[in-house]
Amino acid sequence: MRTFLAALAICFAGYATSASPTGPAVADHVIMGEGMPHNLSEYGFFRDSGGREASEGVKLYRLNSSLFTDYADKFRYIYIPSGKKMIADEAGLVTFPVGSAIIKSFGYEIDGKDRLLETRILLHRTDGWLALPYVWNADQTEATLKVAGKRIPVTFTDPSGEERSISYAVPNKNQCKECHALSGEVTPIGPKLRNLSRDSLAMLTSDAVLELKSGQHHPMPDYADDAVPLEGRARAYLDINCAHCHNRKGSASNSGLYLTYEEDQQVHLGIGKRPTAAGRGSGGRQFAIDPGRPEESYMIYRMASTDPGIAMPEVGRSLAHDEGVALLSEWIEGMGE
Repeated sequence: MRTFLAALAICFAGYATSASPTGPAVADHVIMGEGMPHNLSEYGFFRDSGGREASEGVKLYRLNSSLFTDYADKFRYIYIPSGKKMIADEAGLVTFPVGSAIIKSFGYEIDGKDRLLETRILLHRTDGWLALPYVWNADQTEATLKVAGKRIPVTFTDPSGEERSISYAVPNKNQCKECHALSGEVTPIGPKLRNLSRDSLAMLTSDAVLELKSGQHHPMPDYADDAVPLEGRARAYLDINCAHCHNRKGSASNSGLYLTYEEDQQVHLGIGKRPTAAGRGSGGRQFAIDPGRPEESYMIYRMASTDPGIAMPEVGRSLAHDEGVALLSEWIEGMGE
């Protein structure tokens, strides 16, 4: 894992200090075509066959806080067609032009080697966004479309040094929609203005890929940064891990639990909120957040579970995020003081 993160830091430093790498052009006609290309290489997003070296116009970016996916390392890229821009409005919401692509690769350090397992892409076509999952071959030379998803056995060492063995889940095409749906339409999750890192914002604006309209854009903190006040960290964690479904237009809107960073109503954050659509997911607990009692809060109960009928988030993990559970538990514990 450390090797992967070091590679990411080196790669991003290159973007921050120089122009985009030269190389083959991205295949705009493939992005905009009607079909679903069988191979990732058909898009031309990468100069190399291993998906590490971005093509010209493909921008590596980072987030302040990242969605937990079974401790996988992630590489994120944005492609904007030549002559077009992303536009961030006064509220910090980003609009992507037609022809854009968002690319995210997932991998682990396995047996001392960096290995990519999958690359997920979002294509902005004239009829909306299309989400597609691609799985890398054993030789790390190509990723192929897996509309039905795939299970991949993986053994790796987590940040605490514990060895983990999991059945890593590549989502199927329809599962992508479960997280990326907003008012029923597929939409990007991560690259909101508040969650783009400072160096990413500087790179995108200096390269004239992102246009910022006037407004106060307050960055969301890194939930793993102990120097940040606890409440800000907890709220950032909920935003990036839960709020793509738990918002007023998301797939979990009927729950009444809205976990966006901007939410200011305590009951919608779960504080003193009784279950409305949790089913057995409440575990018999009375409140999503029972102030001062994380062990009696069904938010923590669901985060700590790996039971498919109880676990939250429902998609994207087979492990409990121990650090996330500890963070939210500490936050709830402090509410009773």
